[in-house]
Amino acid sequence: MKVFRSVDVAGSALTAHRVWMDAISSNLANVNTTRTPEGGPYVRRVPIFQERLMAAMKDGSTSSGVKVVAIERDPLPPRMVYQPDHPDANQEGYVAYPNVNVVREMADMMVASRAYEANLTVVETGKAMWNSAIDIMRG
Repeated sequence: MKVFRSVDVAGSALTAHRVWMDAISSNLANVNTTRTPEGGPYVRRVPIFQERLMAAMKDGSTSSGVKVVAIERDPLPPRMVYQPDHPDANQEGYVAYPNVNVVREMADMMVASRAYEANLTVVETGKAMWNSAIDIMRG
């Protein structure tokens, strides 16, 4: 049924946007992390989305959605800040800070949050339609 397909698509988007919000939260939490177990400053994480085709339905059609295929490290270089007294300063007195831009992360968080809310509305509307159809059949 088309109601279930729309809920499947919206459900996959809910999962993808939750992963995106988790990555943003991690980026913001580590905005000042200059030392990691891997060495060097924290590197911004970005999820990579990909369209997915779901299994064929009984009527031969398919339903699409989205999935997170990877969480990549942002290739931008770290921010270099002159702080000669910092324990992680290099020979010239510069500290490598994460390549996280708080303004960009907040804008991304707003986009991900709005998309999450929109997909949640799709799921709730599909559920209400299905319940109405059941009520009509009982009628």
